[in-house]
Amino acid sequence: MDVPARGNILGRVVPARYVLAILGSIGMAIVYGLKVNLSVAMVGMLNHTGVKMLALREPHPNTTEKVVVEVECQATDSNGTVTELDGPFIWSSEIQGIVLSCYFWGYFVSQVPGARVAELFSAKWVMFFSVGINVICTLLTPVMAQAHYAAAVIMRIGEGIGGGVTFPAMHVLLSKWAPPAERSVMAALVYAGTSLGTVISMLMAGILTAKVGWESVFYVMGGLSCIWCVLWVFLIQDTPQQQPLISIEERDMIVTSLGGKAGDHAEHKNLAVPWAAVLRSPPFLAILVSHACSNWGWYMLLIELPFYMKQVLKFNMTENAVSTALPFLSLWFFSIGLSRTLDWLRGKGIITTTIARKIGTLFASVIPAICLLALCFIGCNRGAAVAITAIGVTSIGGMFCGFLSNHIDIAPNFAGTLMALTNTVATIPGIVVPLFVGVLTHGNQTISAWRIIFFVTIGLYAIEIVVYTLFGSGEEQPWNKVEEKKEVEQEAKPLNNDEKNDV
Repeated sequence: MDVPARGNILGRVVPARYVLAILGSIGMAIVYGLKVNLSVAMVGMLNHTGVKMLALREPHPNTTEKVVVEVECQATDSNGTVTELDGPFIWSSEIQGIVLSCYFWGYFVSQVPGARVAELFSAKWVMFFSVGINVICTLLTPVMAQAHYAAAVIMRIGEGIGGGVTFPAMHVLLSKWAPPAERSVMAALVYAGTSLGTVISMLMAGILTAKVGWESVFYVMGGLSCIWCVLWVFLIQDTPQQQPLISIEERDMIVTSLGGKAGDHAEHKNLAVPWAAVLRSPPFLAILVSHACSNWGWYMLLIELPFYMKQVLKFNMTENAVSTALPFLSLWFFSIGLSRTLDWLRGKGIITTTIARKIGTLFASVIPAICLLALCFIGCNRGAAVAITAIGVTSIGGMFCGFLSNHIDIAPNFAGTLMALTNTVATIPGIVVPLFVGVLTHGNQTISAWRIIFFVTIGLYAIEIVVYTLFGSGEEQPWNKVEEKKEVEQEAKPLNNDEKNDV
């Protein structure tokens, strides 16, 4: 239903499209924050002494002999001693991998259904569901973990179901709210919330775990997230036409920039997805490959970085939280700056949308690959490791104005579904990475084991670079205009004799 714009104070002071972008960014921050908090909190949840003893008693999967835990780096505090924070759970590395990866089981199955619901009905309420189920499952996690690790797995699957629909829902909202000239900036602002949430979550989780207890991580962060739910319900609408908290000028500007006419009514187009054309489209397949390869590196740094810092470089809890979180803050600033620069260059006609997307994607793949290569050969130099990691994580921010915004360029009518398709495939690394790392580091928590992990990641980055550079495109694809094409054909159809006589 079309709601008249009131031109109120809020709409004049803060453009409604940026209220959406800011709250969308916070929503993404909440979902990602509640996803990664377990990676940090688990360092305090585990009884590391018990886990090491368990590893010593069990044969390594690749040998019949008992394992010997090799320690290459030694952690020292100001007194030259090592401190270990032990929690109540004796979970083997395999169980740890399952608990961390099971999030993506739910994430995997929810995306395409969530995208179609967002496109056909309401992206606003799909996003609300996403955050809501994450909040509920987070608040229940401490109780469930105490009961059994399988109960914690169920909570993580629930969070994954909610998390899976965030990107498709926000893509649908951006396709209706973001003027083409501001698309990179708005997309980067929204999706960079994932890095902001990572920063806040890792810092809060580290401090709360060390000072209050691991349970507080879930209660505090889950409780605070409830505030967003209230704001989202009252301040956000699916389209500019439905939003009363918007000026008439802004509403007409958004509608006309997206190809509509001022005063057009908001409506959901029940378009059938041209699946055959989509799956044969080189630009779409380039996004698909890039998304999958990039996510392997993203999840490697997002989920496993705290364990690398703990197992190999022997950072304590506070050092771990700070060293793994701060790079994601610089990622946030970098992604916003790069997106504004690329939009400015596009606006001046210096570069095309295609070039802009490829530049963003190259930043997000070439630099992390070089940084991972450097990590393979620095040994126990903790300062260098932190600096290199910071550079690698920061540069990943290029993906927000790179391939991750590309779905809206090539097919705005199906942006949510396309994002769901690529993100579903890109979820596979999220499932595989923790298990892959868990197997390789079982009883072998050394730099040599992590070197293999890093080389595999570098290889996938190389595939991303080649495929997206060759086949990526920022141009709208012909198969996006299914409805318009049918209307043109109908109008062009010659009149039959009866119709001529009527004329």
